[in-house]
Amino acid sequence: MKAVVQDRYGPPETLTLADVAAPVPAAGEVLVRVEAAALNAYDWHAMRGDPWMARLTMGPARPRARIRGRDFAGRVETVGADVRRVRPGDSVFGDLGDANGAFAEYVCVPETSVAPKPANLTPQQAAALPLAGTTALMGLCDVGRVEPGHRVLINGASGGVGTLAVQLAKALGATVTGVCSTRNVGLVRSLGADHVVDYTHEDFARETRRHEVVLDLVGNRSLTALRRALTPDGTLVLSGGGVYHGGSLIGPVWLIARGRLLAHFVRHRIVTLTTAPSRQHLDTLRAHAEAGRLTPVIDRTYPLHEVPQAIRYLEGEHARAKVVITV
Repeated sequence: MKAVVQDRYGPPETLTLADVAAPVPAAGEVLVRVEAAALNAYDWHAMRGDPWMARLTMGPARPRARIRGRDFAGRVETVGADVRRVRPGDSVFGDLGDANGAFAEYVCVPETSVAPKPANLTPQQAAALPLAGTTALMGLCDVGRVEPGHRVLINGASGGVGTLAVQLAKALGATVTGVCSTRNVGLVRSLGADHVVDYTHEDFARETRRHEVVLDLVGNRSLTALRRALTPDGTLVLSGGGVYHGGSLIGPVWLIARGRLLAHFVRHRIVTLTTAPSRQHLDTLRAHAEAGRLTPVIDRTYPLHEVPQAIRYLEGEHARAKVVITV
């Protein structure tokens, strides 16, 4: 099969299209013919081996997983032993987690990490959902505990996670404030945001409006500024994978480390968001999508052989919403 492989850490130029052996599903796994795969900030962090401490699990000298890509949508080709809920021919979507491998024509994935594709979404839209959607869902529900009537601020509302978080927060009955740049104000408002703050002209931390939940997807503001936007007993949710900071993730990592320490001494809830593939979350995302409450926004699509160009576009911070690979 064709796949985008990487044998050393580095810039997008380290990624090459190559012929590799197609995977064979083991017990409990399914083989999926990939129709679309989505890019995430995770992909270029893994590509560059950033931060350095992550190489302890990804591979100290070179990536253990040669093929990049987590999110995918496609059709099941074959299934391994003991697979009960998925059959050949099923249209599915899912997240490979740290195993990677979605930038390829075929991928093997545990049955528990895939779900039926939302019937009303294209493969490209479905591929855009798993990691970004799970991040938004966990940030708002599992961690943020958003309830109807809550006021929610989303810093980074025009990104891959942010565009989904705006829609999910509205579906949960919240009043939503989205923070973005000038060119994305119209997009964020069209997704249902009640208030939009253009950070090039306004500072959300200096507004009188306070929020029960602040979901920070960028890592570009201090803890003091983020907490200033909260109600006295509000919750700050920190997610560190959103933005490329001059070639390093160290900015968001440092913010999260400080947040964990500060959480022991302040009234505000300060929580760190971590995500993992989950059939339950995929099913919830599918339900929202099929009910018309959640529609992924796609900025650009690229063919498989242009994955390096797609990642270059993503990490240069030009992308808004999702960048998707067609296979």
